[in-house]
Amino acid sequence: MKVNEIFKSIQGEGIYIGTPMLFVRLTGCNLRCKWCDTKYAYTEGEEWKPEDLLKKIERESMEWVCITGGEPLIQDETYLLVDALLRKGHKVLIETNGSVDISKLPTEENLVVSLDIKTPSSGMHTFNQFKNLDYLGPNDYVKFVIADETDFEYAVKIINTRDIKTEIVFQPLWGTDMEKLVKMVLDANLNVRVLPQLHKIIWGERRGV
Repeated sequence: MKVNEIFKSIQGEGIYIGTPMLFVRLTGCNLRCKWCDTKYAYTEGEEWKPEDLLKKIERESMEWVCITGGEPLIQDETYLLVDALLRKGHKVLIETNGSVDISKLPTEENLVVSLDIKTPSSGMHTFNQFKNLDYLGPNDYVKFVIADETDFEYAVKIINTRDIKTEIVFQPLWGTDMEKLVKMVLDANLNVRVLPQLHKIIWGERRGV
């Protein structure tokens, strides 16, 4: 497996915000979002044998492991790693960009999927695989990154036309007006959570946090 970085931090996004986790960031992504904040993960990384990576994770003794990217599901070994971590008793959070079929992931109480639905500001919204919504379980959640009114209107349309059974997160693009997004959500009477990127509030835009 090609791994970009491994580090301890708190989860900065989504409904598990603030939870201590070990982050395993894998190398490679099939999308090129205009506002991507992890471009360094497109190509940078070192090759690990899955069994050695598992030993490294075990030595860190963290209950939660977040597998992120890049796009972690484009590496076939990711599925083997997830299975191994679940067997070891870990709770696993997979962060995926929504353009890759998630049906091969196991249905497991201790596995959480954070599924992005790309908005127009990303330039990648035509790659959304909405079939993935059918595979989400009650512990999973859907995340929209909202940069402007166009993104907001796109997200509202998706919510109103797709059967989303999980929690929904609206995350303001870093540097945009969160208060304005909150007002739009309240005015539209949406049942979503507006959540920031907590790690950036604490440490700014830095790697490995």
